[in-house]
Amino acid sequence: MSADRQSTYHQVYAAWQKDPSGFWGEAAKAIDWIEAPKKIFDETQGPYGRWFPDAVCNTCYNLLDRHVANGRADQDAIIYDSPVANTKRKLTYAQVLDEVSALAAVLQDFGVEKGDRVVVYMPMIPEALMAMYACARIGAIHSVVFGGFAAKELATRIDDAKPKLILTASCGIEPGRVVPYKPLLDTAIELSESKPANVVIFAREQAQAKMIEGRDHDWTTLVDAAKAAGRRAPCVPVKATDPLYILYTSGTTGIPKGVVRDNGGHMVALTWTMKNLYGIEPGEVFWSASDVGWVVGHSYIVYGPLLHGATTIVYEGKPIGTPDAGAFWRVIEEYGAVALFTAPTAFRAIRKEDPEATFLKKYSTKTLRTLFLAGERADPDTVAWAEKVLGVPVVDHWWQTETGWGIVGNPVGLGLLPIKHGSPTVPMPGYDVQIVDEAAKPVPDGQMGSIVIKLPLPPGCLPTLWQQDGRMRESYLDDFPGYYKTADAGFKDEDGYLFIMGRTDDIINVAGHRLSTGGMEEVLASHPAVAECAVIGIKDALKGEQPCGFVVLKSGVTQSPLQIEKEIVQLVRDKIGPVAAFKIAITVNRLPKTRSGKILRGTMKKIADGDEWSTPATIDDPAILDEIAAALGSKGI
Repeated sequence: MSADRQSTYHQVYAAWQKDPSGFWGEAAKAIDWIEAPKKIFDETQGPYGRWFPDAVCNTCYNLLDRHVANGRADQDAIIYDSPVANTKRKLTYAQVLDEVSALAAVLQDFGVEKGDRVVVYMPMIPEALMAMYACARIGAIHSVVFGGFAAKELATRIDDAKPKLILTASCGIEPGRVVPYKPLLDTAIELSESKPANVVIFAREQAQAKMIEGRDHDWTTLVDAAKAAGRRAPCVPVKATDPLYILYTSGTTGIPKGVVRDNGGHMVALTWTMKNLYGIEPGEVFWSASDVGWVVGHSYIVYGPLLHGATTIVYEGKPIGTPDAGAFWRVIEEYGAVALFTAPTAFRAIRKEDPEATFLKKYSTKTLRTLFLAGERADPDTVAWAEKVLGVPVVDHWWQTETGWGIVGNPVGLGLLPIKHGSPTVPMPGYDVQIVDEAAKPVPDGQMGSIVIKLPLPPGCLPTLWQQDGRMRESYLDDFPGYYKTADAGFKDEDGYLFIMGRTDDIINVAGHRLSTGGMEEVLASHPAVAECAVIGIKDALKGEQPCGFVVLKSGVTQSPLQIEKEIVQLVRDKIGPVAAFKIAITVNRLPKTRSGKILRGTMKKIADGDEWSTPATIDDPAILDEIAAALGSKGI
């Protein structure tokens, strides 16, 4: 398939390859600097180099102050929509700036200064964004921990970040239940060695927090008092290389990995992507249906849209059940969103609940131009369904917590390239993506290997791990010298399109054949009765490993699960061949997932193999793991 002649992608990518410093120096002009960068990249700093090493800036100024000064004061900055709290609010750029600068003054009253850490433990409410902006305003480093994370996980992050203060809310709200945060936070502080001196709590009417005298303070009271006294914190100048935030990757053992994001490179990269990758104009409504606790939420709810002068939506709800499978369509219609960015899981859930998209008929999604998917592999079946019902391009793209923005994508703003189902398309400028073997030697097109990125990583990617340069090198840079290890496996086709087939540990070895679980999942998902699926490799005395497929059926399927399991086994045999040795298909009611929608294949594998396992901290519903164990047991596994 040849590239679209209308797209300027190939020229832009070639311009970056020819002159990386010139490319990013030009992109940096979109930012308002206190001191503009004279040097674009310094390879002598950090584990692999640093971007804009001599520049001085303030992220909050670029998000709020400059837009208020330049005519966007009355434009909506944040739209809050919460079906679970039955609340809607719109906040203009001027209103957000007023709230944030008052909150920043409150933080300074508690002695928070440039370089201090502040843990943010919040639900999906506008105050979560304001907490992050207030930290950025005064040069403090925020570390957001996903709201409702278990106390032990929160404690490990408190101990690693050593925050001076914690910003939280009295509760989060899930469909049908209120999750009080304060008891979790109190337990976490008890467990942690590093005790923050103060906790500021935003009170929500759904739950009252029990306050500890001397340590706990009411958010609204403090902010209102600062406003009444006319106190607003000005923006504090920081180096472009100073950390903006720490975001911990979801590990359940040992010291967590704190991914660092710096101020300058982060602003330059995200601003570039809003126009060039997502095709968004300032003033438009961009909706990322993620959570502020995850990297997608950081980049494309909290920071990207406002850097670009767009409007962001903060949605406290689910794709289904709040109240139904038409939730997303309502939000798009109500606020005129031009793009939606979510995880494939969300669309699988909508499709399972409403396969004929009957709820869509109640709403107009005419403003929607593009649906973006990321967070896990977008199976072609789900992509095709979304294309059919929405009638817009469905753009898969691939990135990681560590990179902070898309490694591989289809650049809508540069002109859409032809879409190939199963591929997130091509590398973005800044990323020299290569497929290599174990010896870091490139492999031919079409052959599977490890996906690596030639150093240096572009602006916006992690410069290091929080206070762990050595671990940064060991985790990402040592295995393939000169490259960043993505720990994903895949291949490139003859057009340079990338196909991500799974984590390198999701490649299973069946009797010496390296097989992709992603490829098998594609076949399972193509069965008309299957809503979603997961394939894992389980231990086998004879072949080393054998594949095992779990399937969740669509609503209203009348065939017996046993019959469908037989058909699925035959389907893999037909499409991939006997080499796959695919004999085990198991129907289950649901799959275990993280709260961000990733399927917990690693834990499922441990259960199947009889290995020791523990409930991942990020799991949505721990009871599902018992259901998986029972389903395996019913097959004698």
